[in-house]
Amino acid sequence: MTALEAEKSFFEALLNGDGASLQTLLTDDFELIDVMQGSVIPKPVLVDLIGSKTLVFEKIKHLQANPRTYGDTVVITGETKMTMRMGEMNGTAHSRYTHVFVQQDGVWRFASAQGTQIV
Repeated sequence: MTALEAEKSFFEALLNGDGASLQTLLTDDFELIDVMQGSVIPKPVLVDLIGSKTLVFEKIKHLQANPRTYGDTVVITGETKMTMRMGEMNGTAHSRYTHVFVQQDGVWRFASAQGTQIV
């Protein structure tokens, strides 16, 4: 699996509410910088939010991805439009992102994500 395929698997896990896939795909020290508020979300919190369906991604439109490889690290910058809900709150985000993937034991794993809204 390439880093781009791993990224596709990440988006699919979000859409499918698949916490188990996220558990495998993310590095143990994974951190997500939230596109909506800028808060830091570590792996266990994200896996729980998605797996418990507390955070539901109803739609993710992946508009662009530009991977750059540096040895065992791939940095992907891209753009998405997402529709999500958390409890009674609904939201949409059009954002650019930076994703960092690292190769561990021959497998591409997701280490870090940062999203910035396009307004």
